[in-house]
Amino acid sequence: MKTKFLLTFAFALTVLSGYNFLSAQTPNLGAAANFVLFSSVGAIGNTAISQVTGSVGSNSGAITGFGNVNGVMHNADAATAQAVADLQVAWYYLNTLTPTSVHGPVLGNGETLYAGVDTIAAAGSIVGILNLDAQGNPNAVFVIKTGGALTTAASATINLINGAMACNVFWVAEGAISMATLTTMRGTLIAHNGAIDMGDGGTIEGRALSTTGAVSVYGTLAYIPIGCGTTILAGPSAPALGVVACYSIFSSKGVVSNSGVASVVGDIGTNQDITTGYNPALVIGIVHLTPDSYTAQCAADLQIVYTNLSALPYDIELLYPAQFGNELTLTPHTYRMNAAAILTGTLYLDAQGNSNAVFVMQIIGALSTSTYSTVKLINGTQAKNVYWLVEGAASLNDNSIFSGTLVCHNGAITLNTGVSINGRALTTTGIINTTTITANNPYSGNCSIVLPAELLSFTGSCDKENVELKWSAASETNDDYYTVERSAEGKIWQAVGTVEVARNWSLTHNYSLTDRQSSGAVAYYKLKQTAFDGSSKCGFVIAVEKCGIDLSQTLRLYPNPSSGKFDVFFLGDKDRVNSIEIFSSGGEKVYGSKGFQSKFDLSNKTPGVYSVRFHVDSKTMSRKIVIGKL
Repeated sequence: MKTKFLLTFAFALTVLSGYNFLSAQTPNLGAAANFVLFSSVGAIGNTAISQVTGSVGSNSGAITGFGNVNGVMHNADAATAQAVADLQVAWYYLNTLTPTSVHGPVLGNGETLYAGVDTIAAAGSIVGILNLDAQGNPNAVFVIKTGGALTTAASATINLINGAMACNVFWVAEGAISMATLTTMRGTLIAHNGAIDMGDGGTIEGRALSTTGAVSVYGTLAYIPIGCGTTILAGPSAPALGVVACYSIFSSKGVVSNSGVASVVGDIGTNQDITTGYNPALVIGIVHLTPDSYTAQCAADLQIVYTNLSALPYDIELLYPAQFGNELTLTPHTYRMNAAAILTGTLYLDAQGNSNAVFVMQIIGALSTSTYSTVKLINGTQAKNVYWLVEGAASLNDNSIFSGTLVCHNGAITLNTGVSINGRALTTTGIINTTTITANNPYSGNCSIVLPAELLSFTGSCDKENVELKWSAASETNDDYYTVERSAEGKIWQAVGTVEVARNWSLTHNYSLTDRQSSGAVAYYKLKQTAFDGSSKCGFVIAVEKCGIDLSQTLRLYPNPSSGKFDVFFLGDKDRVNSIEIFSSGGEKVYGSKGFQSKFDLSNKTPGVYSVRFHVDSKTMSRKIVIGKL
């Protein structure tokens, strides 16, 4: 019996010893785990532009030289005080581990280490490439301890292979840790009673923690490793968009206008004022030329979206809004900038593999971008999960690439030439101007709340002096009839006629209607669907030039005769006027303009008869004007 007891005790002791040994290799860093750069006693400094993900702090020392950091800056607060205690405990665990291997002073040069505790009696160095091989075990832990300082040569690189993870790698030095330029370091660095510094252009996938000593980086990419049970970032909850989801460009109150060629996927509109300049043929969605019931619903829903976004508590404050971008990487959080922000260069949004992760940027001020600025989505980030709340105006400069839903509160939006927005541009109050842009609404849901039937096409063409309107549709389950409406300027609409919906809803149907009373140089036509319950929804809007129109009848000069000052009245498409030239009776050219001009002043010219020539497309129209004393 006694022998059996002793054997049982010995076995239990062996198991417990092994358990303690393994658990000691994976210390709980506690509050220190949140810091990518930390010193219990020492300054934290940065030179040049470093990209840092994780908190930065010192419990006793200044923090200087940093721009925007993807983390919280802590200086002698409750978080740093707790980190001091937790770091001391972690260091003690690691320092007292029994070595599994004793190594010479030089690591690297292509060698491979396996899981375990490797120790160097005195100072150690890393040269070239050092491989850490987990041999297929993602829980493999690596601890490398030096009895003195630890240094790296320029371009020294730690490679993790066969499942090794940076979160399971620990470097413990009794003294300083100094890494030369372009070093790629992986794992948590703990310098006991020594400083830590990283040379220009280096990378730290891990942490740099000192119990006593300064921590400094120079143009460094430093980020806390993921894995090993760390929380998968999801960000805040996304707001419910309602009808807003279907719009690419929208203002609750303000003119929405475009110049140039705009290609848009999604609806466009305003709930107060008009929408102009968008070619319906280049819009996959509905152009709401004037307010309707759906723009009203969008305005109401947008106010709710704004309220929800502005009420979110922020996780991280970006302290330098004027230096926003510049290769900064952000992870799923709610960020806040307490002043106007200027996005320069590239901003990376990193979902860390979580395709449902949400990003929210709260900007208490205006937003502007540099030319060719880019918001780049990486590692699973989706544009539909990115939200920008701007308290003021937003201006995206030429050729910028922007991602996410932009919500401006009481501010105008300007999308300049060449802008590409993978998302939405929305404002609660303010005009929206776009110029030769591309906008792609990321919504993949059903916009049937706006357009119940699937309208496949809507076209208009001339048949002598009449306009022949044709459209096709499918899935007309709830629709009763269509109404075609006409407007001369896109503001006041008049019904042209109605067509009953075909009753075989499983098929695609073609419809037509002839307008025999069109007027003006250009007529706008809108297709409205009315359901059996009496509700109606507006679909496509198209523009058709006056059929059989005689351009010469659309042009006149007034007053004529004139004292020299006169106006041009042209009812045709002014954009089609290439130039206007004025000649004297002797054939001398006295004036020329590019494009259309409505007012002229020849009061300084010799009285007489002048010829005004209008070049419209490939045609030339002439008018006589008499200049004299009246």
